[in-house]
Amino acid sequence: MTEQPRSMESRVGRKNQRYGPKGERLVAGVVPLSADKTLVLMIQSAGRGGWVLPKGGWETDENSPQQAACREAWEEAGVICTVHKDLGQIPDMRSSSLLSSTAPKASYQFFEVTVDREEEQWPEMHKRKRQWVTYKQAADALASRPELLEALNRSSMRR
Repeated sequence: MTEQPRSMESRVGRKNQRYGPKGERLVAGVVPLSADKTLVLMIQSAGRGGWVLPKGGWETDENSPQQAACREAWEEAGVICTVHKDLGQIPDMRSSSLLSSTAPKASYQFFEVTVDREEEQWPEMHKRKRQWVTYKQAADALASRPELLEALNRSSMRR
């Protein structure tokens, strides 16, 4: 099987965004683990500058949330990955004061993946750094993002 060419363009906007039955934005993400499961790859948040897991909207032209999650891993972290485990749905845990028209309520679906390849160039390389970290470093970085911490904790990463 030949690999599909990957776009160097990041998707932007929400016109192709999928929404759930309660109007929540459907978001797919990855917990990218090293082969020995001792490290997780984190990326800089484009907005707030902290460290987060790659994630983004599941769009209408994608057949599955897994496909969306792997596209986000490519666009945001520059990695080619293989999905190993569905970590399930995680509700948005932000307080209503943090929600807005640009940051509506979301429903997250995360997947545990292994990183097959890290590319030197990727669509969002100019606005995000990536970094391999230990469980403790990741958990500390995600303390203010309970939905991302929950995804990390559902993974089989070695603590």
